[in-house]
Amino acid sequence: MIDVEEKLEQTYLYDFYGELLNEHQRRIYENIVFDDLSLGEIASENGISRQGVADMMKRSRKKLADYEDKLHLVKKFLSVKMAVEEIHCLTEEFRQSGNGQLVEQINAISNKILEEL
Repeated sequence: MIDVEEKLEQTYLYDFYGELLNEHQRRIYENIVFDDLSLGEIASENGISRQGVADMMKRSRKKLADYEDKLHLVKKFLSVKMAVEEIHCLTEEFRQSGNGQLVEQINAISNKILEEL
């Protein structure tokens, strides 16, 4: 079993790069990460050994992590997501206070997002 933080990380990696795995790798990856099946259950369903399932999962995780190391799509996505959340909070604060300085902060954050893209 994997903890919540690791599951979230694996989910992001799969969302961005999962299509780059072959069908068999995707099915096993989904069984472990999304369906919480045990190695034994997956091995039985796929006619392979538990060690075969573990090895395939290890290779798949490495492959997804290697894509992220090269492309940084998850990192960029999370950075933009945080910035948009910050803009949202500042917009709400501006609506309540009318503080014009908040518009400058929003502008700076949006410029940063555009530079990252």
